Amino acid sequence: MRALFLFLVLGNIAFFAWTRYIAPAEATVDAAPLGRQINPEKLTILGPGELPAALKPVPVPPAAPPLAGAPLAASPAAAPAAASAPRPAMCMEWGSFTLADAPKAEKALEPLLLSGRIEQRRTEEKAGWWVFIPPQPNRPAALKKAAELKKLGVDDYFVVQDEEFRWALSLGVFRTAEAARTRLLALRAQGVRSARVGPREMMVPKVWLQMKGIDAATEARLKEIARQVDGSELRNCPS
Repeated sequence: MRALFLFLVLGNIAFFAWTRYIAPAEATVDAAPLGRQINPEKLTILGPGELPAALKPVPVPPAAPPLAGAPLAASPAAAPAAASAPRPAMCMEWGSFTLADAPKAEKALEPLLLSGRIEQRRTEEKAGWWVFIPPQPNRPAALKKAAELKKLGVDDYFVVQDEEFRWALSLGVFRTAEAARTRLLALRAQGVRSARVGPREMMVPKVWLQMKGIDAATEARLKEIARQVDGSELRNCPS
């Protein structure tokens, strides 16, 4: 027994010496863990269910159901599509023109390629003003004045036959004095010096050119053409 006791003592001493001075230190073992702790006095051990409020997930409230009869909100993808929807084609009319001027107006529209979509709407309008050359002494004098107008490039005129203004030359009848004055200025630019503006109450036949299937791009070009014809108006077709 004594020999066994001594053997165990010597074995323990040898094992202690081997682990203390001979065996290599393992890489995964920290020899001084407490020495490398940062502010260990501030560490708090939490029990079950003691998670800090800052780390707890915030519950998301469920979306409220739409009220009965309320329109559904459009999705973000649907909103731009609705905003970019093309404008529907429309009917527009341009006028009004005398029977002699209507063919010239139709010719001005040829670049728009509206063949088959142009119709004439004829009306009678009350003209309150006209541009005219005063009555001439007789028919030969009136015809001579007409020949002078042709030389100046003026084709839209006629010799008046009624008693009040017999042998006068009418150069256009208009609804407003402003439109008549615009026509007078254009004639003077062509060299006509004897024309003047005056009141004249009469009903005259007029022509409106109606164009169907007009989109936004064609409308812009129509407005540009209409601006080049003094006294003309571009508008939506009457319903």
